[in-house]
Amino acid sequence: MRQLKRPLHRAGRLGRRGAAAIALLALSGCGGSPAGNGLSQAAALGAQIFQDRSLSASGAQACSTCHNPNNAHAQVNNLAVQLGGQNLDQHGLRAPPSLRYAGFTPAAAFDAGGNPVGGFDRDGRAASLAEQAQGPLLASFEMANASVADLVGRLSRADYADQFKQTFGAAVFDSPELAFSGLQYALQQYQIEAQEFHPYDSKYDLYLAGRVPLSDAEMHGLALFNDPGKGNCAACHPSTGDANGAAPLFTNFRYGNLGIPRNPAIPANAAVGYFDLGVCGPLRTDLSTRPTLCGSFKVPTLRNVATRKVFFHNGAFGDLTQAVTFLVRRDTDPTLWYPVDGNGTALKFNDLPLTIQANVDTVTPPFNRQAGMAPALSSDEINDLVAFLGTLSDGYTPQSSP
Repeated sequence: MRQLKRPLHRAGRLGRRGAAAIALLALSGCGGSPAGNGLSQAAALGAQIFQDRSLSASGAQACSTCHNPNNAHAQVNNLAVQLGGQNLDQHGLRAPPSLRYAGFTPAAAFDAGGNPVGGFDRDGRAASLAEQAQGPLLASFEMANASVADLVGRLSRADYADQFKQTFGAAVFDSPELAFSGLQYALQQYQIEAQEFHPYDSKYDLYLAGRVPLSDAEMHGLALFNDPGKGNCAACHPSTGDANGAAPLFTNFRYGNLGIPRNPAIPANAAVGYFDLGVCGPLRTDLSTRPTLCGSFKVPTLRNVATRKVFFHNGAFGDLTQAVTFLVRRDTDPTLWYPVDGNGTALKFNDLPLTIQANVDTVTPPFNRQAGMAPALSSDEINDLVAFLGTLSDGYTPQSSP
């Protein structure tokens, strides 16, 4: 089978700043020129920005701190949320997702039923990679720049400031807004153009290309992954490509509410009345008046899932087998995952207010079961499913024949 790669969603919505950046590129005449490494000058600049810790208020945090290239552009520690801020003592609200394959995400939109599709961040609040970059750079609990002007001041003192001016115009730093546009655009182009963000070199990719076989356990796991009556994972994480033969991304870019247990390791959760409602806030606000959507988060890609250090938006689990077991046995053995009341009854879906707990998916297999029923998968089947998920990690090297 010949494997094709998907066209990247290059356009997206850059917003006012992004449009200004493109205008600057046109004026400078060099933003799209090759930089000698297969990247445009803007993308090569983005590679430097991505690694630059001096762009944070602490001087110790870069994009790559939470999105490490050595771990599929995801975190390398097992913290539920990362530390940031001027003194690196401010806790975040969510576990950072991997940036691998993010360039294929469609811009935020709504389907015919009014349900959100696409968008960047776990709640889809950013319409493009360029827009997404704004959040970490300015968030008080991440890179903590006090303002766009504050950030651009740091950027103007970077070792590559002259390269930035060559790419976006000699007077670019005269306008903080325009310089910030260039920074956003450079980060976006880096993630779109650099092969490291979408290598398509997992064992499963090689299997689809007919180059390597899967083991018996991996093949069984794939069957369970696809079986609507068993794992049913493919319902949200399609394992086959599109009609043009493009490789699967293992996400449908939609949103779901899985009733993940509350994670006490997140300091914000110490407040009894605080809840992370996903598309309804606290970080996204445009859907806060749609209560039936509250508690929903974007379906993540499962590519490189076996390399993750924590799982789900709140990092509630630190082990892939445990995370899969939760999904399979959430409803059949709820006392394994949730606190219990004085009568021994599980307080299910405890990371959501009572008023919206009905939003949790209790219909789609394997969630269509009750306490005491047999789970959709046995322990051995869970192990085989996890074995298959391990084939989705980038950087697979086929073993040489003896």
